[in-house]
Amino acid sequence: MSQTKFFRKELVSELKTVERMMRKEPNVEKKLYYFTATYGITSRTYRYSFSKDVLLADFVLQACHQTINERIHRLKAGDPTMVFDGAIFDKLGDSLKLLISRLESEESIQEPLEDMLTIAFSVSGPGNYLKEKGMIKI
Repeated sequence: MSQTKFFRKELVSELKTVERMMRKEPNVEKKLYYFTATYGITSRTYRYSFSKDVLLADFVLQACHQTINERIHRLKAGDPTMVFDGAIFDKLGDSLKLLISRLESEESIQEPLEDMLTIAFSVSGPGNYLKEKGMIKI
């Protein structure tokens, strides 16, 4: 097995574990904690076997985590401007599952990454506003 295939296989295996753990966990903060492993494995993967796709996935996954984490912290601090719907993690899990499938089949990963960014963006101030206006559907 080539080095590239080995690391791709490891990446997919770890992402499957994360997706499974996120779905089982009821606590949103712990779901987000598990989600950090997604960009942990992408970061390790591109360091050993560079791929533009994996690098792109790494940046998107980090941005998603940062955006969702910021919203959770704002809510805990008492920011009443929006209600956080924990069901976004179901949608994030669906997009993660599609990303896994695309990585396995070596198809384009653009769609699941776009979906993840949209989900995360929807919990930001501007994203929530667009969601309330009906311009973003999750």
